[in-house]
This record gives sequence, structure tokens and C-alpha cells, in this order.
Amino acid sequence: MTKRKIFTGVNNTTLRKKSEKVKQIDKKLKKLITDMLDTLDEKEGLGLAAPQVGVNQRLLLARLNSGDPEEMVVAFINPEIIYRSEEIVIMEEGCLSLPGEYDEVPRAQEIRVQFQDIHGNEHILDLSDLNARILQHETDHLDGILFTDYLEK
Repeated sequence: MTKRKIFTGVNNTTLRKKSEKVKQIDKKLKKLITDMLDTLDEKEGLGLAAPQVGVNQRLLLARLNSGDPEEMVVAFINPEIIYRSEEIVIMEEGCLSLPGEYDEVPRAQEIRVQFQDIHGNEHILDLSDLNARILQHETDHLDGILFTDYLEK
């Protein structure tokens, strides 16, 4: 088990940088995914994006169906949200990179995400409720956006 340090702070340059597309799914990337999973499990988080562990690549992990018997952690490589419902839901969010900070954030109720798995296969997945929120939050990290950016100043 290898846990990675989580980068923190609203002004952290790594967290604010737009991540680059994953070009090759190799042993190094698979090791990063394993390390991120160990880190996510240790922190009991719902999601973790590669920039949060200092790697500006378009990779994230999401704990889908949290608390259900069908709970699973899925690696999303090069995720792209290709649909967002017009229905917006406001819920409290926190972030492993902003410890102790929580606030109400508006997000689309439903999304459709296109991504690759660890074998390079393309997938399209429809998500709603908390699963959709997790993906939107983590995908934002890949674009240098933190949940606090949605809050009124």
C-alpha cells in the first residue's frame, strides 16, 4: 500500500492547473491508480482526482453508490461530461484538498460522462444524484476548479 500526499489549499498551483490528457495507459498510470485508491480509502473519501496527489493528468477515482451493497470505486481516464441536466440540486460539499471547508454547491442532477477504463476501452455512463455530484466535483479538479469557486464572494 502506497498512500500519496494530498495537495491542499485554494491557491495551490498544482490544484489550479488544467490537467493534460492521458496519452498512454501503462504500468506507471496503473500504479498511480493503485496509490490513489489506497489514499482514497485511507481518507474515506468519495472521490480523488490526480491533481490532488500532484499529478496533472486527466484521471480520477469515484466511489459510486456509496453505502450501498453495489458500492464500487471506478477509475475514469480522460473523463468528459457530455451532458448535464437542466435540473440543478444544491447540496453540501467538502474536499480532501480543502480540509474542514464545507458549503452548499449547485450541480446538475444528472450527467452523462464519456471516459476510458484501465484497459483503454471507451465507456459512456449516465449518473444521477450523489454519483453525478462526485463526478462533477472531481472533473472540476482536472480543470483547476475547486468547489469554493462556485460560492458567492
